Amino acid sequence: MTSPAEIALSARKRALDALASMPAQALKERYRKIMENAPPALAVRGPEIGAIMVRGRIGGGGAPFNLGEASVTRATVKLQTGEVGHSIVLGRDPEKAKAVAHLDALRQVPEWEPIIERECVTPAIEMAEAERRKLAEETAATRVDFFTLARGED
Repeated sequence: MTSPAEIALSARKRALDALASMPAQALKERYRKIMENAPPALAVRGPEIGAIMVRGRIGGGGAPFNLGEASVTRATVKLQTGEVGHSIVLGRDPEKAKAVAHLDALRQVPEWEPIIERECVTPAIEMAEAERRKLAEETAATRVDFFTLARGED
């Protein structure tokens, strides 16, 4: 059976994944609208730009190998009420990392959680799903089916 803490952690991971993968410009626009009434956050760490090692597997099940490095930006912020928000985003975008961390901290405040979900997380998930559908349609449009015709000669 799943505990309430595990459910909350799963929802937080889902939200962080959606926010971190949302296009930067869309996130920044939504963040600016929310910040008109939101409490400010104090920087605890960063934003800092660094690199991570990206690992891969052949066929999804083979031995892991180091594919290369990717740039990431991380940030940690704290609200005056004590909630701490974290972020790690792909690329070199300190503003996006700070915004995701601030939204993560705000999402931990009960009255802000539905606002963050409605204004940022749900649209981010919808954008990602639309992008997946678009890619699937483009892939299907270029699909080639190969078949062999028998000539009837032995």
